[in-house]
Amino acid sequence: MGRSYFVEEAVRQYLSDFSTKPKACVTGLLIGQCSPQRDYVILAIRTPPREEQNESNKNYHPKLADIDEEWVTGHASQLSRMLPGGLLVLGVFIVAAPELAKDIQNALRKLVFSVEKSIGKKRLWNFTEEEVSDRVALHLCSATKKILCRTYDMQDPKSSAKPADWKYQSGLSAFWLSLECTINVNIHIPLSATSVNYELEKNTRNGLTRWAKQIEEGVFLINGQAKDDDAELLEGQKKTSRGNIQHSIQPFDVKVLMQLSQSSGHRSTATVQVCSGSINLKGAVKCKAYIHNNKPKVKDAIQALKRDIINTLSDRCEILFEDLLINEAPEKKNSEREYHALPHRVFASIAGSNVMLCDYKFGDETAGEIQERFFEMLDQVVHGEAIHIAEEINIVDINPPVDNTDDTQQMQLTKATLLLKFQQNMGVVIAAAVAIFAVAFSFNYFSD
Repeated sequence: MGRSYFVEEAVRQYLSDFSTKPKACVTGLLIGQCSPQRDYVILAIRTPPREEQNESNKNYHPKLADIDEEWVTGHASQLSRMLPGGLLVLGVFIVAAPELAKDIQNALRKLVFSVEKSIGKKRLWNFTEEEVSDRVALHLCSATKKILCRTYDMQDPKSSAKPADWKYQSGLSAFWLSLECTINVNIHIPLSATSVNYELEKNTRNGLTRWAKQIEEGVFLINGQAKDDDAELLEGQKKTSRGNIQHSIQPFDVKVLMQLSQSSGHRSTATVQVCSGSINLKGAVKCKAYIHNNKPKVKDAIQALKRDIINTLSDRCEILFEDLLINEAPEKKNSEREYHALPHRVFASIAGSNVMLCDYKFGDETAGEIQERFFEMLDQVVHGEAIHIAEEINIVDINPPVDNTDDTQQMQLTKATLLLKFQQNMGVVIAAAVAIFAVAFSFNYFSD
């Protein structure tokens, strides 16, 4: 028996709009949540067209051969940053004419595996063995409106397609449950004496990976209580006269307790390393996760929030490094002191849903720029009143070691800038003048 996908009714209309152009071939991503019993799809988002497609010919109809795998996977990687805890890119869709049906399945299979691989490269956490590893590949015939839904097991590159049910439901995520927390961050990442500037991102990722393990091992209190992992999240909630649980608009407030030391039975080893610099991240970060309201387990809700904590800090560091690669002056000295800021987190509401998506903004970006980026990435209009900026106070100091390999650094910088051309085209990476901010992360560069 294949998996069942319960899909937000608005997705039906969204996909149907593309089928009004019988010759068009449209690709996109499916966003939602997995659970042991069923999967939920709350959004379908088409792949943004390239700039040259928009400018050269507005009547251009892409063909199956025109599908750019790198462009689709790049969109998936960028979009994954905008998903709070609990939401994933569940798969891909293609809307195409019936004569392409034979080739569609090969294209879908290739895309669904490529998308999952691209997103997985950046994760600092791993899926558990109990979690669903299937991802969906959806084909909508533009002529007959017929849907063919199949899944592939991402743990098996040779897996064959399995049939799946695709069922629409109105108000699917209107009463989903949310969890929120503010996590205090205090991360110290030593830099070896041989480290150079372009290795800062690598060192930061290694340090965040160690910190992510501490988050995984932390104790999470829901509304001040420690709950059993297998207990239902809504256990103890008041019921109506009809026996239904009253869903509170207020999110669950979560407190995170980090372990101060390892247990006595765990053997610890020390490593001596010559260092001449460090990266220090300190502050408070707002985190948010969502989970379906069909008898959710405590462990699943906490797991979603843990992953949001890890993702949001990692994503912000990555966004800053991308910005530095584009804006950093080539003549800058490695030991020169300067300040930068990690971006704030911005949330935006989805019409007809209790779920909010997010983005990240630098201090000098306007609300209009944020709205434009939401439209480019989500293919839907987000009004200014639907955007909420998370209040965060954070400071980061970076003390890099002295580096004399200026030529090598510049080569690395040029190569990385070329690789980021795709994000520039998509409008995701915004070239921003970086200044000192009273709130947000700050990067402080100087040598010992």
